[in-house]
Formats: sequence, structure tokens, C-alpha cells
Amino acid sequence: MDKDHVAAVLTEIGTLLELKGENPFKTRAYVNAARMLEGLNEPLEKVVTEKRLGNLKGVGDALVEKITTLVTTGRLPYYEELKASVPSGLLEMLELQGLGPKKVKRLHDELAITGVEQLEAAARAGKIARLEGFGEKTQTRILEAIAFKRQFASRHRLASALTAADPIVESLRSHPDVLRCSTAGSLRRWKEVIGDIDFVVSSKKPLAVLQHFVTQPGVLQVLAHGDTKASVLLNGGIQADLRVVSETEYPFALAYFTGSKEHNIVMRQRAIARGLRLNEYGLFRSTEETRDPDLRISCNSEEELYQNLGLPFIAPELREDHGEFAAGESHTLPRLMEWTDLRGSLHNHSNWSDGRNTLEDIVQHTSDLGLEYWAITDHSRASFQANGLDPKRLRQQLESVAQINRSLADEGTAFRLLTGTEVDILKDGLDFPDDLLSQLEVVVASLHVPASDEAENTRRLIAAAENPFVHMLGHPTGRLLLERDAYKVNIQAVIDACAETGTWIELNASPYRLDLDWRHWNYAKSKGARCVINCDAHRLEHVQFLRLGAAIARKGWLEKPDVINTLPLAALRKALGKKRTAAGS
Repeated sequence: MDKDHVAAVLTEIGTLLELKGENPFKTRAYVNAARMLEGLNEPLEKVVTEKRLGNLKGVGDALVEKITTLVTTGRLPYYEELKASVPSGLLEMLELQGLGPKKVKRLHDELAITGVEQLEAAARAGKIARLEGFGEKTQTRILEAIAFKRQFASRHRLASALTAADPIVESLRSHPDVLRCSTAGSLRRWKEVIGDIDFVVSSKKPLAVLQHFVTQPGVLQVLAHGDTKASVLLNGGIQADLRVVSETEYPFALAYFTGSKEHNIVMRQRAIARGLRLNEYGLFRSTEETRDPDLRISCNSEEELYQNLGLPFIAPELREDHGEFAAGESHTLPRLMEWTDLRGSLHNHSNWSDGRNTLEDIVQHTSDLGLEYWAITDHSRASFQANGLDPKRLRQQLESVAQINRSLADEGTAFRLLTGTEVDILKDGLDFPDDLLSQLEVVVASLHVPASDEAENTRRLIAAAENPFVHMLGHPTGRLLLERDAYKVNIQAVIDACAETGTWIELNASPYRLDLDWRHWNYAKSKGARCVINCDAHRLEHVQFLRLGAAIARKGWLEKPDVINTLPLAALRKALGKKRTAAGS
């Protein structure tokens, strides 16, 4: 069992102990140990084998024994017994927004609630509001959280779907009977949230391919298994469907099952207008629905299909009937950016605040990947829960970054760390004064604690955009996909203010955010507002979020010039100074 799995078990042990009302110091010991393991810069198995666990900060004899057992056997009886002693419904309650272990324990102790259904019944009966420290507002929020969770019970974040789909695609492509293979559906269109995963394959031997599919390692259950289609349930609860077609049918099936429904309707209408019929089996010279192969117009690719309907190829990301047909007819479809255009990320965290890795490790990892720069924008002091930096610690970090950059220069390395902060937008302004912000190369201003009023949130964001020392607004709507709706904010007014002041807008590439939403980027682009695709990285692995961010930018019709961090370092430094120069600062 690797360090991430061990850390997850330790974190859950801490949660279970808190639910049981154990000593908070004991609870915190497990959580701290988990955090320490997540930041470990060498294989945990090596540390265990060399019996060095006890040398790690916060790992006493009891934890050494438990971690060793987990790593060497993959199981921990203590954890299994502890988990069995706590009603499983309590852990499900913790998945609701706004409910932590302490509240769940009180609900269990005082109202004998052991699951979400009982919780909902108690809330509807007004019992929760009568508990000291809860009240009507908390009761209402609990009901809203339950409704929200049910609404998205069968939905999955894009990153989870990619993690499940990528190995299956590679496995299918390696099968000797597979001619062509692709994902389809909302995953191929890079929607931020998907329902299920679609695969389309061409083959002369569909039964062999389908058997290969239903026996993939991640399959939990086979839901259906026919002659040309199979459906399975994958780890994580995601349904996956495979359709096997002939090589001749493949381009049409791929286009049809990629969708969207709205895009397909227009495609069929274009075919009818030309005296043709389009369906999943082909484009036919017919005024009636048909599958007659003698009437099928030969198309070896989706590009040829679009050409036969009087259009240039439309990238899957754009197939939402959001203007792509008019743009195709007028030859104004965007030349979409590629994720390899990105040179770095301008919103990231280190272990100075709530990140897992040191500055040195971040430099090593990102420079090895061929990036040119990486901004360190740890939280400001108001984010105390994230170990936010006060001005003194921030100035110390600036010196640390300067020392690292001097070493890089001495080594002849072009890569550079950039200094910065993710400064909180507060009710009465920013968390840091302008004289401190002026010393930083990159300033991300983020609203972490919103008001309940749309006008107030909009005012705060616009005020931050008007500050000459703020380069960009971070995750401007504050949404957490499948967990929390966007803040109440007039996003069009915020975009207008950013365009007017030269403030960039972040496309936060965290799979939990993907904020600003792709639906707003075409408007932002039309107003001249620039995008920054940022990882909001808290761990080294989060660098891969650049791929997600670029996909969402493509879905928002963005081209390379629309995205600031496609600039090389020298040009980026000039762009970072432009707003301050314009303001005369």
C-alpha cells in the first residue's frame, strides 16, 4: 500500500475517532501523520523497510506499528474494527456540505440519527433547529445539502472519468481485433461533469472486443452484454458503455455518440436540407430513414462527414450548439489552444501554507517537466485554516525564492520561481496592504468567504479588480463541482470590470473547480478580458491539471493568444507589469 492510500486510511481513522468522541489529541495525531506522509519525498515502503518511520515527526510507536502493518499487509485490523463500530450512515452524513464530525456526533448522540434518511426526517420535523448551536438556518442548509447530493448522485467529475477511461482506451487500442477506438459522449466533449463514459470501437470481430471490455480490471459489474454493445459499472460507480461498429460506420457512430444532442439535431437538419439522412450508421442519399449501405456516402473520418454537410471540422469540445455552426459557415472557428502551449502556472501553493511540497521540490518537479516558470502564491493571513502567511512570513518566503532563483541562475538554468500571494478579498478590501502587494510579482485575489447577497459579492470582486496591484481574480465564482454551487455574483459585470481594468480572469484547473465556467469565456473574450489557466496546485501531481484547464479553455473557444501563461517568461514579466505601469504605480 503506497503513501497516499496509507494517508487516506489514517485520515479516516482520525474522522472515526472524532465521531466516537475520542481524545482530540489522539484524533489530531492521525490527521497530522497523514499530512506528513502526503508530503514524504521518498517511497514509504523504503522508509518502512529501513525502519526509519519512528524518525519522522509526529510518528510514535503506535503509529509506526499501524503504518508498517498497512504497508506490508495492505490491511489494518484496528481500522477495520473501528470502522465496523461506527454506523456507516454517519460517514455518509459527513459527505454533506457543512456537516463535520462534531455536528454529526451531536446529531447521533442527541437525536439517535444514524443516516441521511433519518437526518432528513428530523430536519423536516424541525428537530434539528431545536438543538443548541444548530438553529433554523443550519436545519435549512442540511436539507439543501441533502437535495444537492441527490441531484448529482449519478454525476462524476471530469478528472474521475478520465482516470477511469484512459486505461480502458489504451487496453482497447492494444487489442488485435480493434481497428479504431475513441471515447465519445460528454467525456470526449470535455464537459466538467459527466454522467457515464462512452467508447466507440470499429472491429470485424465485435464479440472478442466486447469480451475484452467486460473483463477489464476496473469492472465491478457487467450490466449488459450483447452482440455489439456492452455496459459495465466501473470502480467509483461510473457506468461505461462500449459500442462496436464496422470500420465503414465508425466515423458516423463516433460523431453521433459524441453529441451533444443539440449539436446532432442541427447536423441532421443540415443533412435533410441537402436531401440526405444522417444517423449513427451513416450519411445516406435518401429522404427517409435508412441503413442501406448502397445509399451511404463514403466518409473515412469525421472531417469528411462535416465536409459533406458544408462545414469545416468542428472540434468535439465545441459541439454544444453554442454558435459553432455559424462560425463554421463564416470560417471563423477558433484555432483552439493546446495544453502544450502553457509555459507555467501562476496560482500554486507550497508547504509554507497548505501545500504539501517544499519550494525546492516544486522547482525540481516543474522544471523537469519542461515548464519555464511557476508562481508561488500561498494563502494570505485571513485563510488561517490554510496556514496563511502573515506579512513577516511572506517577506521571509520572498527571500527564500530569491535564493533559489540565484542558485538557478548560477547553474545556468532558465527556469524561475515567481513570488506571489493568493490574497483574500475581505468585506472591506484585501487582506494585505498595497505596499506589500507591490513587492510581489504575481497577485491572485480570491473571494473565499462570500456574502449571501449577489450585489455585495459583485462589488467585492470588482473592487479587487480595480486594485492596480491585483493581476487576476482567482476561481471567481467559488464553485466546487458536485459539492457547492457558485457564489451569487453578477459574473458579466465582473468580466466587464476585468476587461476595463486589465485584470486577468483565472480558469482554475482544479478538477473540483474548473472555474471560470467554459460558458462565460466567449463573452470574456469578446470584451478583451484575458485568461490565466492555473493549477491551484497543492501537490506535485497537480501539475497535470494543466491538461484539464486547457481542455476547458478550448471548450470556451480560447486560442493561444487569449491565455496569458502561454507567454514565455520575458513576455510574461512585461505583461505582469503592464497594469501597474498603466496605473502609474
